[in-house]
Amino acid sequence: MGAVDDALAALDEPDRSCLQRVVQIARSLAPDAAEGMSYGMPALKLDGKPLVAAVAAATHLSIFPFSSAVVEAVAGRLEGYSLSKGTIRFTADHPVPDDVLADIVRLRMAEIRK
Repeated sequence: MGAVDDALAALDEPDRSCLQRVVQIARSLAPDAAEGMSYGMPALKLDGKPLVAAVAAATHLSIFPFSSAVVEAVAGRLEGYSLSKGTIRFTADHPVPDDVLADIVRLRMAEIRK
């Protein structure tokens, strides 16, 4: 297993399943993404650049698309979520919708490959 799978395996439910869904969507859209570390977090990397990280904190889960432009692009669809420049915070009870996750990955892929 790699850094991402190892980190997810260490989590308790329902957080593990919720973050596994994020990773599953990212892998379906970027099947050539590799597991690695970025900014100290287990992340999927595309063409050697960080694509997305999905991590658990003490009180929430986070998606890091490594791009403030990507967060800004989907912010209007994430009312009720906690957002910062490069992070989307959520809980297993209130996950980020799959279509928004897919758009996050697509937008980041486009940034990486431009």
